[in-house]
Amino acid sequence: MKLNSTQVEQTLRQMNAHVLPDSHPAVTQLSNVFGDHTFFLDQQGLKVLEPAEMPEKGMQSGEVLSLADWSDATLTSLTPHEPQSTGTIVVFSEVRH
Repeated sequence: MKLNSTQVEQTLRQMNAHVLPDSHPAVTQLSNVFGDHTFFLDQQGLKVLEPAEMPEKGMQSGEVLSLADWSDATLTSLTPHEPQSTGTIVVFSEVRH
């Protein structure tokens, strides 16, 4: 799922990660492999969000999926794997002006 700037900000408040900006050279390659997403890096590896249903709250949310793990201690090389749920749900609150 591709996030807008408000959703990215809200995601970063709810998980300890860094977003890869669209201008980063790796984003094109990652998009070719994993599809059009906003990509996040954390201590474990590469993450994306997929839409999640939370009908009881009536709010838009995203489930955090792991796509690749760091394969070295310096966090410079990733090993991709099948998407795995991390068990984390990010809830997007509406911004009203």
